[in-house]
Amino acid sequence: MTDNEVLKAIRERRSIRRYKEQQITDDELTTVLEAGTWAPTGHGTQDPVIIAVQNKELRDKLSRMNAEIFKVESDPYYGAPTIVLVFASRDSYNRERDASLVLGNMMLAAHSIGLASCWINRVDAMFETEEGKQIMQELNLPDTLAGVGSLALGYASSQPRTVKPRKEDYYRIVK
Repeated sequence: MTDNEVLKAIRERRSIRRYKEQQITDDELTTVLEAGTWAPTGHGTQDPVIIAVQNKELRDKLSRMNAEIFKVESDPYYGAPTIVLVFASRDSYNRERDASLVLGNMMLAAHSIGLASCWINRVDAMFETEEGKQIMQELNLPDTLAGVGSLALGYASSQPRTVKPRKEDYYRIVK
């Protein structure tokens, strides 16, 4: 099997659920966000919108909103100091596909520069609430956007000990 740094990052990246309080650097954040902009999008529309939140008050509000939807008391963002939200046009056929590729690129980029990340769901429901719509207005986001997914982003305070082996019939080749 061919091997290189990209394939190594794909194999080694894991969802991290424990973060240090220390904020990531501006350069690290820009690197991750820029990687998201290089994700493929249907017809090259570059439709997704990426919002990085490092403001602690807003970060905590987003965490609370997500926890309420998830019906948990804990922080769904696992204490990560940065939350990255990804939106896309509500009426886009490729909304979830495009935004998912953006999120995937950012997770791989984060891993490649020593950051940890974890995909966090429920962003769609968060921004359908009145509170979520208000936050979108405060961020100058049009109401034509819908939340798709988000990332917890920061420095890992622990690493997973084990990696699940890939299942045997994960892929098939038809010639």
